[in-house]
Amino acid sequence: MNPIPVIGRFAPSPTGDLHFGSLVCAVGSFLEAKSAGGKWLLRIEDIDPPREVAGSASRIIRDLQRLGMEADDPVLYQSNRLDAYQQALDRLLEDGLAYPCACSRKDLPASGIYPGTCREGIRAGRAPRSIRFRVNHSCIFSDGIQGEVSDLPADSSGDFVIRRADGLFAYQLAVVVDDHFQGVTQVVRGADLLDSTSRQICLQKALGFDAPDYLHLPVVLSGDGKKLSKRLRADPVIHQDPVVSITKALQFLGQQPPDGCSLETLWQWALKHWDKRQVPARRALSPTAMKA
Repeated sequence: MNPIPVIGRFAPSPTGDLHFGSLVCAVGSFLEAKSAGGKWLLRIEDIDPPREVAGSASRIIRDLQRLGMEADDPVLYQSNRLDAYQQALDRLLEDGLAYPCACSRKDLPASGIYPGTCREGIRAGRAPRSIRFRVNHSCIFSDGIQGEVSDLPADSSGDFVIRRADGLFAYQLAVVVDDHFQGVTQVVRGADLLDSTSRQICLQKALGFDAPDYLHLPVVLSGDGKKLSKRLRADPVIHQDPVVSITKALQFLGQQPPDGCSLETLWQWALKHWDKRQVPARRALSPTAMKA
């Protein structure tokens, strides 16, 4: 039996330019896939137009190429995949695994956990707004960095939205459908998305999809302890020399690259010496902490 080919991906949202936090995820996903002889894919998650920044997607692709990372297949844009998300949504509705919901944010308790108000039907006089996935099971999975994770989505989120009140498909559904479509076998991303993983695994099981392996990297914190974010206008990597940017990303990921390399030589070293066991098993980390 031939082994399943390794396929990794980097899937940024076009809400701003590539910054150091997203670069760390790009580098980690690239090295985990390519060091195993696999493919690395790039997906632009552009299904939330109100949050998107004009020109962001093309600048992210350009900056990744300038830094030595180019996708092995054509870039996939989620905005071209709406029919696939609708088909998955229809399937879940037909199987009784999803249902219409009339609740708004103001209807939720202070915890934000959906209490199942519309699980057995919408009350008279109210109109459906969103579509929710019916959560019934706990989820335990082994993360390649963070170790064993156990979550009960019913207690941590409740039945969650898979199509929003504004008609847009939710991230949780789109990412599951696209990972399956692209044959992704490993998902390397920031630990800020660790809490989403159990919900995605629930959706994968409901749709009959295999779950990829997960590796959640520490989230990069700024000097004031906040997560770096495109929305907070974190400094884009375009302002730094490519060798400096990649070296800093490798160091943040626990690798020890040599000094005085060209970009090509640095990548050759990184692909040969990449060791995920050296990545700190932390949910979040400041770059300055790595120097201590």
